[in-house]
Amino acid sequence: MLYELLILLTLVRSPAHGYRIAKIINDMIGPYATLSHGRLYPLLARLEQQGLIQVEQSGSVQQGDRQTRVYHITEAGRQRLHQLMMDTTSNLGEYREIFAHKVAGFEFLTLAERLQLIEHYIDYCEQHITYIYKEAEDLLQKAYEIEGLQDPKQLENILNVMYHWIEQWKLELRWAQQLHESQLQRQDQAESDLSASQEPQASASN
Repeated sequence: MLYELLILLTLVRSPAHGYRIAKIINDMIGPYATLSHGRLYPLLARLEQQGLIQVEQSGSVQQGDRQTRVYHITEAGRQRLHQLMMDTTSNLGEYREIFAHKVAGFEFLTLAERLQLIEHYIDYCEQHITYIYKEAEDLLQKAYEIEGLQDPKQLENILNVMYHWIEQWKLELRWAQQLHESQLQRQDQAESDLSASQEPQASASN
């Protein structure tokens, strides 16, 4: 799902050849994760077969130019992109990374759709925080019943990691809440602008 989302997000902004698609995506997911050409081109071929993208050849065969395949998103691809952007049930184990890329593509969603995604992500973060807190409390209560955790240092190390995860999710939660607030402000501004634009019309009718 992630790479399909990133490819379509890249192409909805502008057509691109394979090298450029790979570079944009690798700049986004790097420095250690990479989308190799050996993985990218089968993905592009599948998206083409599904009618989500189409290919044009650039360069002149008669003049001996090297032919470059330039990929364009289709209307079906735009619809698929919207479906992927609004999907909040797939790949939940890696949804934190997926959500961040969705935020980068917020310009392709309505304000209401953005708020919907952000509110889901706020709940997603809160669930992780609650879950890890509960697991840490259970571990504290039952540590001496679990083989291998009788040593206080072992327990301390595990709890240290769990509390670190909690702080990471709290950071994500604060970011999501700030996103939500900024979108609400944008909504208020849009409503204010609409109201202001309608006032002269009302005055003229009087």
